[in-house]
This record gives sequence, C-alpha cells and structure tokens, in this order.
Amino acid sequence: MTETLPVNGEIWQRTLHWQPSETQQASFGRLYQGVLAGNRQANLTRITEPDEFWEKHLWDSLSGLAPWYEPQPPDWLPTVKSVIDIGTGGGFPGLPVAIARPQWHVTLLDSTRKKITFLETLCGQLELANTAFLAERAETAGRDGNHRAQYDLAMVRAVGPASTCAEYALPLLKKSGFAIIFRGQWTDEEEDLFMGALDTLGGELVAISSWETPLTHGIRHCLYVKKIEKTDKEFPRPVGVPAKYPL
Repeated sequence: MTETLPVNGEIWQRTLHWQPSETQQASFGRLYQGVLAGNRQANLTRITEPDEFWEKHLWDSLSGLAPWYEPQPPDWLPTVKSVIDIGTGGGFPGLPVAIARPQWHVTLLDSTRKKITFLETLCGQLELANTAFLAERAETAGRDGNHRAQYDLAMVRAVGPASTCAEYALPLLKKSGFAIIFRGQWTDEEEDLFMGALDTLGGELVAISSWETPLTHGIRHCLYVKKIEKTDKEFPRPVGVPAKYPL
C-alpha cells in the first residue's frame, strides 16, 4: 500500500498563514513518492514516514518563508527572483520552495553529482520548470563568475556552523540579497560569534525567527542575513576550509 502525505491545511494556515493549493498539494505528494523511490539508489533521507516527512522536510523547508506570508510582511523583505539552495541533498528546502513560490527561480546546489542527477530527473517528473541544478562545492561556486553575486536569496539548511553557512552564502548573493540560515537551537554565545563572521563577510543579521515544529514541538530558528557590502574576494576560502576553520 502506497503511503500518502497528510494535507494538514489548518496547520499550514495557523502556523505560516499559507497553505498549498490543490495543485501544490499534489506536487508535494509526487515529491514524496519520488524521494521514496530515489532513496533506494541515492540515500537521500532517513525521514520517510508521511507525518515526519511532512513536518521535517515540507513544513520545515517552508518555515523559512514565514515572513513573506505574514499579514503585514516586514519592510526588510527582499524582492526575490533568483534563489540558490546550498547543500540541497534530497532537494530541501529548495524543492518545496520551488513548488510554493513558482515565480522564483531556484538553483539546487550539491557537491554530490548522483544527488543532482536524481533531482534533475525528479524535477522533470514534477514539471518544475523554475529549477536549475549545480553539482559543485559551495566554495567553488562562490568563486565562479557565473554564480558569485548572482542571487537574491540563498538558503542553507543543516550544513554546518552558522558562520560556515554564511561564508558559503554571502559570496553568492547580490548586494542587498538575503541569506536564510536554518538552525535548531540558537544561543546568545553563538550569536556573538556569528556577528563577528558577518562583519568579515559583509553581512548584517536583520532578524531571527524562532518557533516549535507543529507536530513534534522541536525547536527551530531561522537567521535572516542581509548582504550590505561586497564580500571580499578572499571569501569563500578554499574547499574544506570554511567547515574546518569557521570564522
């Protein structure tokens, strides 16, 4: 028997002031089935149960977009056309974002060619024409003129310390672009260290959102970072250095 995703329309609406259309819900269902199938070849995720997938991959991915759906959106929100999902893995948060925001063009970046090949096939099956694919390390993409300073929004989820995430993201952003850095717990001590890294990279922490996940009540934070100055050409540092020696 094929397992199906819950709709959870009331939870979407109550927590994010948004819920998927019937077409988007169908796309989420096909995304779920596609990831389950792809898992057999590419080891995309350990999260496969319907409720857990809904909460930890769909809801959690779109929680970063909560400010766009607020009844009175904050005045710092950027205008977004181009997005890059850094370290997308099985396609999160990039694919849910591409489904929820069809007017945004989302580039999925991962260093594992096998995962990117799978995502290209899956996006074809989902008819997601607003996606592009890049099998590359973030450090290399950040020094490539085709990608450096080319994006309005960068999303980084579950790929290391916050300062490392910022070093991956800020070189890829246009000036006044934003990074959304997804975290679990977040402390004042982490924030103090993070502020120093942002000064070095030309970024400014504009907002921090915190909430509990709606089903299991896990703690989540999103850091919203604006690029206010051009990032120095020495960043990102060579492959492996940002992760090994965070700023």
